[in-house]
Amino acid sequence: MGVVESASINDISDMLELLEELGRPKPEDKSDSEFFRYMLKRYIEDSDKEILVVKDDSKVIGMASMMFLTRLNQKRPELYIPELIVSEKHQRKGLGKMLIDSCIKQGKEKNCHRIRLESGNQRTDSHEFYKKIGFEQSGLSFTKSL
Repeated sequence: MGVVESASINDISDMLELLEELGRPKPEDKSDSEFFRYMLKRYIEDSDKEILVVKDDSKVIGMASMMFLTRLNQKRPELYIPELIVSEKHQRKGLGKMLIDSCIKQGKEKNCHRIRLESGNQRTDSHEFYKKIGFEQSGLSFTKSL
């Protein structure tokens, strides 16, 4: 347990389980499941995105998705982490930090100017984790459902 690697198509089922553990996505039927499976496959194949995973006995128990974004006000890309998930029963074992450290390494290799992530207001334990490993709150996020 504990090696961070790039996700492959073979990891999709395990990654879907992790995402569902967070409630994102929450498929309502088989067509939803197939759609999310397809979206993960496209994400893995996109050169501006990457998913890192950590496994225990070949089962994915943690993941971090990354997007390398061009910003109009910066010369260098921004590394955005939409999802950082460690299975609940494997939390507090250093896996989240391993994933973030691997993201930081990727961001440096791609000459990113910063790493950005978001965390729901209710996830106070996550907020403390991010602060502990050197992140700082730098803004507010606003959404509007359509």
